[in-house]
Amino acid sequence: MHINIPTKGNAKLETIMERVRSSTKLETFLACSNMNAIDRMGINDHGPIHVTIAANIALKLLRNLTEAGFIPNVVKDHKMTNEDAEVIVVLAALMHDLGHVMHRKSHPRFSSSIALTILPEFLEGVYDEKEATIIISDILHAITAHDSEFTAFTLEAGCVRLADGLDLKEGRARIPYQEGCVNIHSVSAMAIDDVEIKSGKKPIEIKIKMGNSAGIFQVDSLLRGKLNGSGLEDYVSITAVIEGNEKKIIDKFELN
Repeated sequence: MHINIPTKGNAKLETIMERVRSSTKLETFLACSNMNAIDRMGINDHGPIHVTIAANIALKLLRNLTEAGFIPNVVKDHKMTNEDAEVIVVLAALMHDLGHVMHRKSHPRFSSSIALTILPEFLEGVYDEKEATIIISDILHAITAHDSEFTAFTLEAGCVRLADGLDLKEGRARIPYQEGCVNIHSVSAMAIDDVEIKSGKKPIEIKIKMGNSAGIFQVDSLLRGKLNGSGLEDYVSITAVIEGNEKKIIDKFELN
C-alpha cells in the first residue's frame, strides 16, 4: 500500500509506517470503506487517498504547532515525546474512517472498534505495554473526536479533526460527480482548487483557493464544523479566495 508520510527522523514513526504499508488488513479495510462510501452511498472518497492526505495534513498541523511552542497532550499528560504525538496523529488519521465498512452513521465509533484490532501489531516492539496503551487511548480519542458531534480534548485530536476537514480539493468529489451525483456537496467540492497551509501571524494559516464561489459551502458549512470544537480555534486563520474568473461547474440543476 502506497502511503507516503514525511517521518523526518522519527524512528518510531518510520518503523510503524513500514508495517502500515505492508498491512493487507488495513489496505482491505480501507478499500471496503470506499466501496460503501463511493459505490454504495455515492458520497466522496473515504479510502486510502483521503486518509493519506488527512494524515499528511494532520502531521503538518502538529509540527506547525510544536514549532510554535505548543505542547502535545501525550507530552504534557504522560511525559512522552513529540515523536509519540506524531505517531498518534498519523495512525488516527489513517484509521478515522474505517467505520464506513459498517455504516456511515456512527462511523467514528465503528472506526475505533476496528482500529483496536489492528493497532497492537503496529505498535508491538516499538512501545512497551503501558506506552502502547497510552498511544492507543489517544488514537481512539482522536478517531472519535474527528466527528463534529464530539469535542477534541487533546492537541493531537484537534489536528486530526481539522485535517479531515481540510481534504477539500476537487479530486475528492470527482468520482461521485462524474457518476452523476450532482448536489451541493459534490459541486462545492469541485469548486476547491487548492489548499495552502503555512505559519504566519497565527501558527496555522490556511488559504483556500476556489474556482467557483460554490466552494464557500465547504468552508462555511463543513470546515467551520471541524474547526469549532477542535481546540485550535484561536490558533488558526482561514481565508477563501477566488483567483481569476469563476469556472462553470454545471450547466443546470433540476429539482426532481
